[in-house]
Amino acid sequence: MPKPKKTQNEEKFALDTVSEQKRRGPKQKVSPGIIRGRADNWRVVLANVWSKLWPALENANTEGDVRAALELASLHQDEFVSQAALILSILKYPKFPRTQRGRINFLADSAAALGRVSPRRSRDICAAARAAARKKGKIIRYEFYVECSCGYKGNSFGHACPICKAAILFPVGLKMF
Repeated sequence: MPKPKKTQNEEKFALDTVSEQKRRGPKQKVSPGIIRGRADNWRVVLANVWSKLWPALENANTEGDVRAALELASLHQDEFVSQAALILSILKYPKFPRTQRGRINFLADSAAALGRVSPRRSRDICAAARAAARKKGKIIRYEFYVECSCGYKGNSFGHACPICKAAILFPVGLKMF
């Protein structure tokens, strides 16, 4: 007796599923926006405690010394204390800056990736994110097309009719400029 034929062919790929967009290259370990945000936050935090923190960090030679310095400066947060080894390696970097502001920025940007990437790559990610934010487009000028009671039809100038200088009245609460 012959085997019964399947009434429907089983499909390997259903048509109604959503296909994932595949990204080429290695999987991304970190998000640049998160790294930059953490670095900006750490810059502020480190600037506030730097007068207590730096004298102890300057003489630190072990992870325990770094942990003690962080606790001395009231940085008991797990984010900082768990990164003691990373912070020690950043402090031992041959080109560690000499100015206070440079040291704060260097340390914050280098440690912002929490060791998921190298300190150098972390600084590069922060720099690229800041450059992208500076490049982001800004509206330099905007115009309104007006039909004025004086008979003018065309673009406004300075939110007013260019002929009779009648101002455009914006709704209350709408901030246009």
